[in-house]
Amino acid sequence: MIVRFLLIVLLLFGGEVAAAAAPAKGELVKSGLVKGGWGRVARVVDGDTLFLDDGVQVRLVGIQAPKLPLGRRDFKAWPLADEAKQVLETLTLGRQVTLFYGGQRLDRYGRALAHLYRDDGLWIQQRLLHMGLARVYSFRDNRAVVPEMLAAEQQARAAHVGIWGHGWYRIWQQADLHAGLEGFQLIEGIVLKTALVRGRIYLNFGQDQRQDFTITVAPRDRRLFDRAGFDHQGLAGHRVRVRGWLKHFNGPSIEASHPEQIEILD
Repeated sequence: MIVRFLLIVLLLFGGEVAAAAAPAKGELVKSGLVKGGWGRVARVVDGDTLFLDDGVQVRLVGIQAPKLPLGRRDFKAWPLADEAKQVLETLTLGRQVTLFYGGQRLDRYGRALAHLYRDDGLWIQQRLLHMGLARVYSFRDNRAVVPEMLAAEQQARAAHVGIWGHGWYRIWQQADLHAGLEGFQLIEGIVLKTALVRGRIYLNFGQDQRQDFTITVAPRDRRLFDRAGFDHQGLAGHRVRVRGWLKHFNGPSIEASHPEQIEILD
């Protein structure tokens, strides 16, 4: 209850500051976003999904808020999931919003993959990231304004607000990974060596490739990295942060499909 109260206080009294930080409509378009439709928010499903009054379901693209069960069996709500939903309701319910697109427009569930821009100039994704109620969650076919979102996430993380003050959302160090850890994670470490094998990039964080953490890039995705000037060979000895779905096959690994998933920290 105390956490929820503090979040609402931050929302109510920090509104003018965050609204001022939101980019103007023209700036959004210049960043690669294309204006879509608009509507009034009728219902909020969770911290990153809502319905407009015309029935369109919108998934706030580029972020991942703490998840609610939403009828899924044996699924436990993530910490701060109720708070994230409540804040999104306070930000948007009954308000007119404009949809902006920066890539793929619909997901496999038929939801609009959009950036929401409120009628008073507030970029909803940016506000949720500033409040620490979401983390950046991008895709290879939806990469617009990711640098701006990463900057907003970084501010919240530095201030330890929202999810960044909760151990469940910690950034893991590669040396601390364990067998039971899975799901979408942020992981940091120093790249020990790199390799290119049959068109696949490997960033290895230890000597034992069957036990230590590895980032991989599939051959089909290398073109995106090449276009971004990604030099995998030059990463040896550098500290990086990667975000993605952690899997365990010959040790823990994350497959990066686009360069924005990997941040060079030094």
